Amino acid sequence: MTEAQAAKEILVLTEQINYHNDLYYQKHKTEISDYEFDLLLKKLQALEEQFPALKLNDSPTQRVGGAITKNFQTIVHQYPMLSLSNTYSVQELEDFDSRVAKGLDGEAYEYFCELKFDGVSISLIYEDGVLIRAVTRGDGVQGDDVTTNVRTIRSIPLRIKGSTFPNRFEVRGEIFLSKEIFLQLNKEREDIGEEKYANARNTASGTVKMQDSAEVARRKLDCFVYYLLGEEINSKTHEESIHKLESWGFQVSPTYSRCANIKAVIEYIENWEKKRLALPLETDGVVIKVNHLEQQQQLGFTAKSPRWATSFKYKAESVSTKLNAITYQVGRTGAITPVAELEPVFLAGTTVKRASLHNANEIERLGLCIGDYVFVEKGGEIIPKVTSVDLSKRTSGLSPVQYITHCPECGTLLVREEGEAQHYCPNTLGCAPQIRGRVEHFIQRKAMDIDSLGEQTIKQLNELGLVNSPADLYDLKKEDLLKLDKVKEKSAQNMLGGINASKAAAFESVLFGIGIRHVGKTVAEKIVRHFKNIDNIANASVEELLKAPEVGEKIAQSIFNFFRDERSKLEIQRLRQAGLAMESSAKEPKKESDILNGKSFVISGVFQNYERDQLQDIILKNGGRILSSVSGKLDYLVAGDNMGPSKREKAEKLGVKIISEKEFEELLKG
Repeated sequence: MTEAQAAKEILVLTEQINYHNDLYYQKHKTEISDYEFDLLLKKLQALEEQFPALKLNDSPTQRVGGAITKNFQTIVHQYPMLSLSNTYSVQELEDFDSRVAKGLDGEAYEYFCELKFDGVSISLIYEDGVLIRAVTRGDGVQGDDVTTNVRTIRSIPLRIKGSTFPNRFEVRGEIFLSKEIFLQLNKEREDIGEEKYANARNTASGTVKMQDSAEVARRKLDCFVYYLLGEEINSKTHEESIHKLESWGFQVSPTYSRCANIKAVIEYIENWEKKRLALPLETDGVVIKVNHLEQQQQLGFTAKSPRWATSFKYKAESVSTKLNAITYQVGRTGAITPVAELEPVFLAGTTVKRASLHNANEIERLGLCIGDYVFVEKGGEIIPKVTSVDLSKRTSGLSPVQYITHCPECGTLLVREEGEAQHYCPNTLGCAPQIRGRVEHFIQRKAMDIDSLGEQTIKQLNELGLVNSPADLYDLKKEDLLKLDKVKEKSAQNMLGGINASKAAAFESVLFGIGIRHVGKTVAEKIVRHFKNIDNIANASVEELLKAPEVGEKIAQSIFNFFRDERSKLEIQRLRQAGLAMESSAKEPKKESDILNGKSFVISGVFQNYERDQLQDIILKNGGRILSSVSGKLDYLVAGDNMGPSKREKAEKLGVKIISEKEFEELLKG
């Protein structure tokens, strides 16, 4: 393919992908499957890699992420992002309305109401219709440049539709995690033995500031926009600006309404108090704005907030109900989760019977007694939680809850590691929920993807003594499966076919599926890229494990301990004998030059513009070699921030040249 042909094909693919993105996120329709959409995206990525000069600034491939940001640049807002004053009652709303009427000297006015979403405020700057910068609210005067991460959010246009728009304008919006995605993230964290996130808002905030934009893309953030700013907007009302944003391809929540007076505003608030609970994201109130923009300017601002707008905050619904018991769940990693068993009560649109109590510390903080009446809220209107004890209803003779000391499933004495909030059952191979959970984790879609098996099938296989670890799956025969309830010849054959097909899974899926505590899918991928095969991982010291991207002390120690356990070694050996991949199938980087030919490098520390594995790829592409330790044969030690002093001392002693990130870049220029 010539460059001219490639340019034409890139434009066609870009238009197709943008069309389907708009159809999905703005019109909530689909014309092609996710698989077909991914094929279009991969085709575009391949062309851009082959012809990098043709990559467009607003290419849809930027939504996939992959860039690493070590530091976020501070940007001063052209228009300060002020906070809103809050109201909590009808009286306070009427007081706000009186101030508006007084400020406008009796002139007629109307309001515009929007639901207030509990997310992260963002400022989006567009020039010539292209997104050039995204900045967090920060302190209202200045915020952080998070453009690379925000480009991964598919509901934010990289290039807006149409042609009648200002040369430069700013859009304000709220970035959020949907309730569904938040629950999925928590399920994944629970699966690898991590503490669950407390609420969707803080999780979205942390995601926007992550260093790896590829991980941001996986989190599936979303965004509603609600305000348009600029010198050449030419709108007379806020409502008119909202309609412009919609026509340009921005996602605006359809829950807004123009209200003729404060009475209509109060009706809007009352109307949405219950209805908002059915929305796919968290809401915590209503924003009320004077609709006409000239009147907004006339009313002006206080030092902290606009006089023409306020927010009404809904009170968190809290109910009192009886705590009948506390049960204790055992997770795949042995983590114990206490659960409050409640007298059923209707709360925020659903009947609540159970609520998480998190850990022993939380039970002690609450001072719980079985038989207490407790106040229950929905955390972020998603997860029920016990917030306090209704002491006015406490009866005499109740004793404080004593946290269990032994596993409720197998009776093993629980352990609690220093610095950890949760208790764990250490009986990994003899505790039924852990055994089943480990196999269920192994067969899931992100791991070995054996969809012909399921939770009930695994439970039966375990109860029959046929499957006590993932490796046992590969020893199953048809006659074993025919012992299961309702399993006939064809079903058994499908199960065996799924198990056999899983042998083709990539090594990173195998490593994730093995189920090492704290090792999620992303971490498994980074480790595989760094170490290449199972033996390198198994033989690595904690210090060597810490050199891999995304691996901190907790993960490194967990991996190290796993591979020192004789039972784990046996499991790996059996999986290897079954034919599972134990090394990366990724090809070595394609050679680009010989500029580093014959030169050897050790990479250490944290870098401004690269991850260590990215530097490694660059060195290999340009003919260099990577060594694992400093020796007299080493040519260069590439030193980043926080490099261990022992490496530097050894390099200086042996006369090895120590170079910075900038000096390395100069070396590449020849």
